[in-house]
Amino acid sequence: MAVIKPFKAIRPTRDKAHLVATRPLASYKPNVLKAKMESNPYTFIHIIHPDFSEGIKTKPNSEKRFQLVRKRFEEFCGNEILIQDQQESLYLYRQSHDGYEFLGIIGGASIEEYNKGLIKKHEATLTSREEMFTNYLDLVGFNAEPVLLSYPKNVKLEQLYMRIIQERPEYEFSTTDKVKHELWILTQQEVLEVQEYFKAIEATYIADGHHRSASSARLSNIVEDKFDNKNYFLAFFIDESHMRILEFNRLVKKVQLPTGEFLEKIKSSFEIEKLKESQLPARQHEMVMNLRGEWYLLKCKPGVADDTCPVASLDTEILTRFILDPVLGIKDLKTDKNIEFVSGNLGIKAIEKAILKKEAELGFVLHPLTVEQIRKVADNEMIMPPKSTWVEPKLRSGMTIYNIRE
Repeated sequence: MAVIKPFKAIRPTRDKAHLVATRPLASYKPNVLKAKMESNPYTFIHIIHPDFSEGIKTKPNSEKRFQLVRKRFEEFCGNEILIQDQQESLYLYRQSHDGYEFLGIIGGASIEEYNKGLIKKHEATLTSREEMFTNYLDLVGFNAEPVLLSYPKNVKLEQLYMRIIQERPEYEFSTTDKVKHELWILTQQEVLEVQEYFKAIEATYIADGHHRSASSARLSNIVEDKFDNKNYFLAFFIDESHMRILEFNRLVKKVQLPTGEFLEKIKSSFEIEKLKESQLPARQHEMVMNLRGEWYLLKCKPGVADDTCPVASLDTEILTRFILDPVLGIKDLKTDKNIEFVSGNLGIKAIEKAILKKEAELGFVLHPLTVEQIRKVADNEMIMPPKSTWVEPKLRSGMTIYNIRE
């Protein structure tokens, strides 16, 4: 039984929603970030990157930086750029772009369910990052970027959402990245209906936000205050069939072996076909490789893909086990500086461009994983290789802020 908690969102006034909500800080190039902050006094980035407005430089992830974040947040609230709803609710959010539509509900996810394994994960987290995020949440007292949680198709929820979106949304705006955003505030009756329908959901799955959810759980366990909100974390719940799952492709900067020797070493595991031009892999257990400007199609030979094991059957794991580790000596994908990851939304041209510019010698284009593969890994309490999926929607920060101190 899945739990979803209504909350009193702290959010932008209707006239400023399009100016406040922002992409994650790390997604901006320095020059773009500077221009954005100079031209927009309302962007949420002024809160999460307070040094710019304060005119001082603080150490990243330091207590002083986090205290400034809290100070700027309180200033935004005091100036009524951000206001808090007077009644607890849930929030229906729709994001649309390039023919894709993502519709789901924003609410609190239960840390008790997370600890019981009913909010399932497929990614390992780093203790150091968990500790940093926990300290951040403790000092700033709010959560502004929802964790993306998926659930199996639920017809009753879908029908309810279709009813709600017939009404005028509280927010309706487009951003310069050509994404349309819409937000509806649910009535109390609609909140009760959502909670009732969620009881039929046995488990939810973390699609994006493993460190954020783990940090919220840590905070709940170590903080002794009596705020009920600390027992939940901000989440965007979405039907798994509404997500867009793309691959994370790989670039290897340096290959020590001559081309012929490299191909010789991998042919025991893969059928190799030289291509006249680039193409995408058509199915699982096929990869497209660019080695020093030449394109190849790799097909796994019998026995290479272990389809009895949820992880060993993944192409990301096959690539690591049969090429990256034994042939190229790349053993730790998280720390090895010879490998880079390219999100699937950038397309095969991003691989080709990097090799043409001599930024890498070798690139691999993978076939996207399926929802079923991800769910199977999580259900078996296993961990996928790093950067196995690139998932949409990518949510904006600052649209609905969750106050931990309530």
